[in-house]
Amino acid sequence: MVLARKYRPESFDGLIGQEATVRILTNAIKAGRLAHAFVLTGVRGVGKTTTARIIARVLNCIGEDGHSGPTAAPCGVCEHCIAIAQDRHVDVLEMDAASRTGVDDIRELIEGVRYRPTSARYKVYIIDEVHMLSKNAFNALLKTLEEPPLHVKFIFATTEIRKIPVTVLSRCQRFDLRRVDEEALCNHFKCVADSEGVEISKPALNLIARAADGSVRDGLSLLDQAIANGSTLIDDRQISDMLGLADRSQTFMLIETVLKGDIVSALESFEQLYKDGADPSKVIEDLLEITHWLTRIKIVPSVADDPGVPEIERVNGKAMAERLTMAVIARAWQMLLKGLSEVRSAPSPMQAAEMVLVRLAYTGDLPTPADALKALHADVAGTSASSPIALKAPFASLPPSLKQSDVPSPSSLLEQPRAALASGDTAQALQSNMGMEPNINPLDSATVPKTFFEVAELAGKKGEAILRANIINNVHLVRFEPGRIEVGLGQHAKKELPYEMAKFLSETTAMHWVVKVSNQAGDPPLQQQWDKGKAEERVSAAGHPLVKAVLDTFPGATIEAVRVLDTD
Repeated sequence: MVLARKYRPESFDGLIGQEATVRILTNAIKAGRLAHAFVLTGVRGVGKTTTARIIARVLNCIGEDGHSGPTAAPCGVCEHCIAIAQDRHVDVLEMDAASRTGVDDIRELIEGVRYRPTSARYKVYIIDEVHMLSKNAFNALLKTLEEPPLHVKFIFATTEIRKIPVTVLSRCQRFDLRRVDEEALCNHFKCVADSEGVEISKPALNLIARAADGSVRDGLSLLDQAIANGSTLIDDRQISDMLGLADRSQTFMLIETVLKGDIVSALESFEQLYKDGADPSKVIEDLLEITHWLTRIKIVPSVADDPGVPEIERVNGKAMAERLTMAVIARAWQMLLKGLSEVRSAPSPMQAAEMVLVRLAYTGDLPTPADALKALHADVAGTSASSPIALKAPFASLPPSLKQSDVPSPSSLLEQPRAALASGDTAQALQSNMGMEPNINPLDSATVPKTFFEVAELAGKKGEAILRANIINNVHLVRFEPGRIEVGLGQHAKKELPYEMAKFLSETTAMHWVVKVSNQAGDPPLQQQWDKGKAEERVSAAGHPLVKAVLDTFPGATIEAVRVLDTD
């Protein structure tokens, strides 16, 4: 028998990592407040079905004397405890909803609900993977689930609680079974190994617990596989080979060489790990895990002193966290996270993993944004010696006629007149300072809109009918100047409208435009202004004696439009 079945708990005392659920159920049994339906949810292997069977034993145990009531500690020797443990009790019915999903299956179940149990105190229905039931099956179950006979209890187990209709959940008492932490898993696996007469090292237990990811069943399956290796002493090397994992010390060495920029040594280390059987995606996952560990140490240094932390992670993690900045660690996390998806989808995972390491190594010595800003405020001569950014190289190709002394410092470039920068002529101003001829703007200055009305007209001329319609109907102008517009958005305006306006103007006028959304009310939209102007024209025209006479002569006539005739 496999370990996952051999060491399946038979009482609440055997459940590990589910203290909250055990406490609530124990108190409910002692107080006699047992629900008629339970739903157990959690990831695979945390004990949902096991808990359901324990509840069935708790409800039907009659004790050694044969007269006891429901108890939180089943005796394990009465006829009901033994029959339930052996999966042969006639009143404890277990149904797999993954294979019986239809409404007919539920109707068959409901038909049996009205009959009293054969020998037990309660008839217990355990439905595993209940989220697999069809919509009609759930609907057929609702009435019976809400008002079942006193002798019936329902216990549902699922890994997808969100797929269960809320009408069903509202009729059940819900228990969320948590992932079991690594320390509890390690202790449990150690006890199982001792019972099997197998010696296993602490690092090996840590690897199995980490790979189990909170699932007791997954961890026991891995331990079973390790014991099947035939060795009485299991170490972390054997577990790493079995799981396709990289050696932990080698992984720490790999990320250290990568972040140093020593790509040759990094690729050699990765190639050796690959030859030893490490999966490329597992290597990247380990690098991600180490990066997260370094971040935790950087934020809370005391976590490295936890007794449960392996020695290699405590020593190497502390040393690396002291040398690396948070910006470098965060950048490594983003690149490894993106690289992991590439490795998993690439035709050659090894090649993809090598490219991830290369990218990470070549960005290891790049400056942070803070360093870049500092460099912009330093002189070129001083920057090349003191700052991590060398600004000397980009000017190496300047023509001989331009002396180094003629090259302006970044700080002097930032001191350009605001008028020149506001008009979008930044590149022109920089080139004129360096003694170069500025590029000629492809558009004449007259093409640059000088009013908001001209912006709308420019959109119409360029065939952007939708953009023009949005501008004149859904935008409240707050402030306008060439290169910068502040607007308020109407009720029907898209959130992307300011970006679309800025993009259109920047591409059309060859200068940089910023469109900012303001909290101020602003002017009415252009269309409203035009409509108001036309209405005022019609009112003014109606007061003209001749027009008034026409309106009096033709009752019901209205002024639809006013045109100003050219008298020339």
